Amino acid sequence: MELLNNIAKLHTTELGAVRIKRNLSLDCDDTVVWCREQINSPEAVIERKGKNWYITVNSCIITVNAYSYTIITAHKLKKE
Repeated sequence: MELLNNIAKLHTTELGAVRIKRNLSLDCDDTVVWCREQINSPEAVIERKGKNWYITVNSCIITVNAYSYTIITAHKLKKE
């Protein structure tokens, strides 16, 4: 899997880190490390749609740009 092979390239912007923490109510120092752990999880479902990867794991979706490996955002899955 291309995303997993390039997991070390994963990064985000300052604003991206703030957005991810806010959206997921995270209390961690490094959102990139947290996201990397989630993406590496055996439960993670990874799919590519267009220019982005979408990783569904632990009731949240993480969006990663497929070219730059920038974590764009993450949010909780809405309960139906």
